[in-house]
Amino acid sequence: MNQTSNYDLTILVPLYNEEENVIRLEKSLTEYLTHALLNSCVLFINDGSDDGSLEKIRQICIANKDFYYISFDHNCGLSSALKSGFDLVESPYTGYIDADLQTSPEDFNRLIPYLKEYALVTGIRTNRKDNVIKKVSSKLANSFRRYMTHDGIEDTGCPLKIIATPNARKLPFFKGMHRFIPALIRLQGVDVKEVPVSHFPRMAGVAKYNLRNRLIGPFIDCFAYKWMEKRYIRYHINEQKV
Repeated sequence: MNQTSNYDLTILVPLYNEEENVIRLEKSLTEYLTHALLNSCVLFINDGSDDGSLEKIRQICIANKDFYYISFDHNCGLSSALKSGFDLVESPYTGYIDADLQTSPEDFNRLIPYLKEYALVTGIRTNRKDNVIKKVSSKLANSFRRYMTHDGIEDTGCPLKIIATPNARKLPFFKGMHRFIPALIRLQGVDVKEVPVSHFPRMAGVAKYNLRNRLIGPFIDCFAYKWMEKRYIRYHINEQKV
């Protein structure tokens, strides 16, 4: 039996070589679960880490009844990790937070009140604590993406989101799709809500992104999105006899 079916919200935590953050993740997520507005669990997705992350995750999941994990045999990337989680989860809602804890699990409670009206509720990082290069590259990438997708989203890269699981499973996936989740959700004809959330500096571990994969990859992926947008299949069955 898939244990996530016993919960209202499953929080996905993709991670790759985040050994130094795993204990902080356990503490922060455990504290949040005690007063989450929805009955929630945590699903770690080990994206082929080659440090001690997997062993620590195993121990956490043994010690905590609301913690689960899956593990890849090699590094596949964030989009693949998210797809595996969306495919596996059986709770009505699926959340997502990065393992670096630059956003807080506590802010899921800021998103939850909007779930009855919106298929996706996503954060907007306020008072960002990133370095200048990261801020500038993120601003440039977001501006170009908004121009190409017209999704109206201010901070598509915010790693704090909750999505209705049926909508998450309909997302067309490709490498880099995690940058386009709000735009791809809107192709389904549903609405998206942005909510301000806190942002913190990275306290441990090493960032997996640099100027190249923050600008060049997203630039190319925007054209992939435009191709998909024009060919996206949407239909609704209003009557049947099968």
